[in-house]
Amino acid sequence: MNRILTRIGAALALAAGLTALPASAAVAPDTLARIKAAKQINVAFSGDSLPFSYVETNNEPSGYSIDLCRKVIALVGRTVGVPDLKVKWLVGTTRERLQMVATGKADIDCANTTATQSRMGSVDFSNLIFVETGGFLALGGGPVQKIADLSGKRVGVIGGTTTEARLEQVLKQRLINATVVKLKDGNEGVAMLESGLLDAFASDKIKLIGLATQAKDPSKLALLPEDLSYEPLAFALARGDSSFRLVVNKALTQTYVGGDLDSIYTPWFGMLGKPAALLNAMYLLNSVPE
Repeated sequence: MNRILTRIGAALALAAGLTALPASAAVAPDTLARIKAAKQINVAFSGDSLPFSYVETNNEPSGYSIDLCRKVIALVGRTVGVPDLKVKWLVGTTRERLQMVATGKADIDCANTTATQSRMGSVDFSNLIFVETGGFLALGGGPVQKIADLSGKRVGVIGGTTTEARLEQVLKQRLINATVVKLKDGNEGVAMLESGLLDAFASDKIKLIGLATQAKDPSKLALLPEDLSYEPLAFALARGDSSFRLVVNKALTQTYVGGDLDSIYTPWFGMLGKPAALLNAMYLLNSVPE
């Protein structure tokens, strides 16, 4: 009997040890500790996504997302006891920024990145920072006035974005035979549209407005009235780091309810009027109470 009990005990101990292995092997990232040790935060951003995130003429990042991000950076600095944190800005495409965050090269992605279930397999996301819709930019008065007109036309879209996936889905669903041209960035899309190499360019609508204002002749470009997709935007963070995500969400909440939001929203979207009901609801629902 004692021998049987001894064998059972050994088996249970072995099983317990095997069960504990995955938990001990999966070490959660500690972004705050890394930032404190380096006295620096690494921030990925988009260089061509006006009014969210772009590079100013002085080579400094600017935009709505950048202004929100600076609120986050300030709270992170106070939290780790380094109020004068050095900031290393890392410009990249959506795919590149998500890879930076997933590999630890960047601590946060402050741009106009859409939070999706598939992306949550490699990164986490903050609470939402904006809600956007995808659409099309085309030549005003040209042959493309609605999505159905895209048949036989060339449509540009930035590769690796949620807009690319949604565009291919919509074209397939509506049996529209269009040629999809994958692009590097938004500036390339507008340049090809202006030169006649594209008939339409698909992206987030507000980003398209920002790109159009920088075109050679903005009056020749127009947004199509139809929406292509719904885009919930958020900051990408390291997967599994709940402590860092909490600080980021605290900073966003303080901005949304503390009186600073208007000074961030108005410079970038004031020409579009006050936030719509959907956006106001987003700010409210993404404010986390104490």
